[in-house]
Amino acid sequence: MTQQTKSKRALVFVNRQARQGGDKINEALEQLENLGFDLLEKKIKNADQIPGVIRSNQDKVDLVIIGGGDGTMNAAVEGLVETQLPLGILPLGTANDLARTLGIPTTLPEACQVIASGKMQRIDLGWVNGKYFFNVASLGLSVKITRQLTKDIKQKWGVLAYAITASKAVWESRPFNASIRINGEEPILVRALQIAVGNGRYYGGGMTVAEDAAIDDRRLDLYSLEAKDWWHILALMPAMRQGNHASWPGVRAFQGQEIEITTYSKKRPINTDGEITTTTPATFRVIPQALPVYVP
Repeated sequence: MTQQTKSKRALVFVNRQARQGGDKINEALEQLENLGFDLLEKKIKNADQIPGVIRSNQDKVDLVIIGGGDGTMNAAVEGLVETQLPLGILPLGTANDLARTLGIPTTLPEACQVIASGKMQRIDLGWVNGKYFFNVASLGLSVKITRQLTKDIKQKWGVLAYAITASKAVWESRPFNASIRINGEEPILVRALQIAVGNGRYYGGGMTVAEDAAIDDRRLDLYSLEAKDWWHILALMPAMRQGNHASWPGVRAFQGQEIEITTYSKKRPINTDGEITTTTPATFRVIPQALPVYVP
């Protein structure tokens, strides 16, 4: 679907602390102005303020442009869903998994051209316990990685920070018992190191949820990582980047529109797009065609 905004009035949020900061951001904003956009940039102290600012400015603009990583995109999602303003993405983060899923170039001049082209795609969103997510929600190993993945590590190593931190976290992870119910069917009992529920295709700096996953396929893809030894998990890493890990021993994969996960002995924190936002027990749903986004 292609659509040009009438006056190209854009509400802009830019994470100026993002890894690709400084002059690149200013050059991108200047390019957007040269492409005919009237920019209303809002400076905020905390990303949690973004949805409220989107709501309060929805009648003044035609689209929202966000410069940042997946965490910044996720912080904005409630305001975007409520107003249905189209989203333009300037990938400034470390992983940029949403941009990768959508095929948006990582170079800012090309990303600006994508927004200017006016081509839009309605994408699905994941939802867990009232919280939306673009890419993946997960529990277990990924939560440990999120807690250890400091800003300094991301600044120093870039996208390699995910692999470095994951290799360390694998040593410290312990399996947990859980039940998984897909589309209301009989629960499946697992003993896993990680359970991941994907809406998009990529997460964790380029890991693939499933070989055929797409952000508009109206389904969630789940995998349960049940490998017992650290060396087995490290051996799995290349397959997880390609998305064919479901064929390996120690991995089970499922698909569905609604998924319920219950953990035993204690509640488990859940990571959504790199931020810890909720806990088990958890109900996951796919929200089809929830949001319009500019794409190549």
